[in-house]
Amino acid sequence: MPHAIRIHEQGAPEVMRWEEVPEVTPSAGEVRLRQTAIGLNFIDVYQRNGGYPIKTPATIGMEATGIVEAVGDGVTVVKKGDRVGYVMGPPGAYAESRVYPAERLIPLPDDITDQQAAGMMLKGLTVSYLIRRTFPVQKGQTVLVHAAAGGVGLIACQWLKQLGATVIGTVSTDAKAELARAHGCDHPIIYTRENFADRVSEITGGLGVPVVYDGVGADTFDGSLASLARFGMLVSFGASSGAAPAVPGSALAPKAGYFTRPGLGPHTATRELTLDIANALFDAVRKGVKIEINQTYALSDAVKAHTALEARQTTGSTVFTV
Repeated sequence: MPHAIRIHEQGAPEVMRWEEVPEVTPSAGEVRLRQTAIGLNFIDVYQRNGGYPIKTPATIGMEATGIVEAVGDGVTVVKKGDRVGYVMGPPGAYAESRVYPAERLIPLPDDITDQQAAGMMLKGLTVSYLIRRTFPVQKGQTVLVHAAAGGVGLIACQWLKQLGATVIGTVSTDAKAELARAHGCDHPIIYTRENFADRVSEITGGLGVPVVYDGVGADTFDGSLASLARFGMLVSFGASSGAAPAVPGSALAPKAGYFTRPGLGPHTATRELTLDIANALFDAVRKGVKIEINQTYALSDAVKAHTALEARQTTGSTVFTV
């Protein structure tokens, strides 16, 4: 029988258990995947700790790659033996085998490895919609990216440099500053000893930036607003430090600014939307964006991986091997 990480209650990392689970036959419109690599993301932490309510017992996780080993009735978009990846959809990625809706699968090109794909599906597709749809960045613009040495941040810094942008990024340590710089961040700001909004003002000659990509949330919210240029947009796409506060119109009025809270769900709501941002990501990787998988764990060691992620001990992407 296959194994999976299961939670029977929400809480600390230790609620995750490595258990045998029954092998499931795919229903109409589904496939069964033999999974090969699984990505770790902060949304997994929220599912585990109660930040996002889920019905238990449950298997968590939102992205993985694998091989199609069985198809249900009516499936035409993939066939047995295909290499595929997925992101979002029903949770359940922390498993050796699972069923998944066929229409939501992303065919993997031959030049993208399973581990690459598992390390970039959620993070890379997030960057894809952020810089191409939410605020389409133009050559010559200066942008601010929080957590620039994280999984989303390293992809964003590189892709933004491909587009010809100047990148300012916040990080917590000197080592992370060097990592971000090596991946395209022109101005790493160590927020633990510098006021990042003041530094953004210095770097931009007091003008501010047209967009802030903020996946941190509560801790960076005020500084992000202060970093905006006139008519700038604060893009709050995550909450690793807690949810950003409600935004009164009066907070945006002085600069006639904009606030948006996008998510990957609407951008992967259809197969066409998903493949659009996925193909753009694959092209960016072909042009030089590197997917830095800096931590690898056996899936059975999920407790250790979650502990490291929450302690901010990770950089780049973390992938579970199966």
